[in-house]
Amino acid sequence: MHDLINQIFDNPTQSLIIIGNLVLIESLLSIDNAAVLATMVLDLPENQRKKALKYGILGAYIFRGLALLFASILIKIWWLKPIGGLYLLYLVFDWWKKKQQSTDEEELVDKNANWLYRKTVGYIGNFWATIALVELMDMAFSIDNVFAAVAYTPNTILICIGVFIGILAMRFVAQWFVNLMEKFPFLETSAFVVISILGLKLSFSIYEHFFPKHGLSIFMKSETADMFVSFLTIGIFIVPIAFSFIKKK
Repeated sequence: MHDLINQIFDNPTQSLIIIGNLVLIESLLSIDNAAVLATMVLDLPENQRKKALKYGILGAYIFRGLALLFASILIKIWWLKPIGGLYLLYLVFDWWKKKQQSTDEEELVDKNANWLYRKTVGYIGNFWATIALVELMDMAFSIDNVFAAVAYTPNTILICIGVFIGILAMRFVAQWFVNLMEKFPFLETSAFVVISILGLKLSFSIYEHFFPKHGLSIFMKSETADMFVSFLTIGIFIVPIAFSFIKKK
């Protein structure tokens, strides 16, 4: 713990950049997650929708807290990293595939296609079966976020700070991010480009494990590589926004 704290104070600029990246990606992913959860409750009576979403937000807090505990394990077990990287790349592929198939109509979640909903709806009713499905999605989203966080830094303190601020962002600045994404729709694409980079970085850890003394492996483990990834991901968000302002002028 003492060494992790020293790393933060030895490189305060780098630490702040990493935290900023974690907050940004956490917030943008949370908006996408919230949109999915919102579609799940559409078939409920109006007076139950807000209640279901409140349970969903509570579950998001709990599962992201548990995900932080998982992060400390993920960092220590080398083979979990490439698995996490492949998982992030799968998320990007799944998002791209859905984008290709999407129409102008609002995409609804087919709850009846989910095994948990089918198994529970007959016993506990539509409302609580929906809540169970929402919590399952919260758990899946939390795994997405922790894999992305670990790709930025192995420092668990920085991960905790960044994800915790991101959790607060879900509650207090979510609407601001929604407005931002409505104004700049390409931010969703930017977020998934970043996820693909993080997925590749985690996947490369399998090479680092088997060839630890290779120059490329040494570089990928260095602070320089972490800074490069941090600045690259910031640029992926900032540059398109800057160009959009230039075009308007």
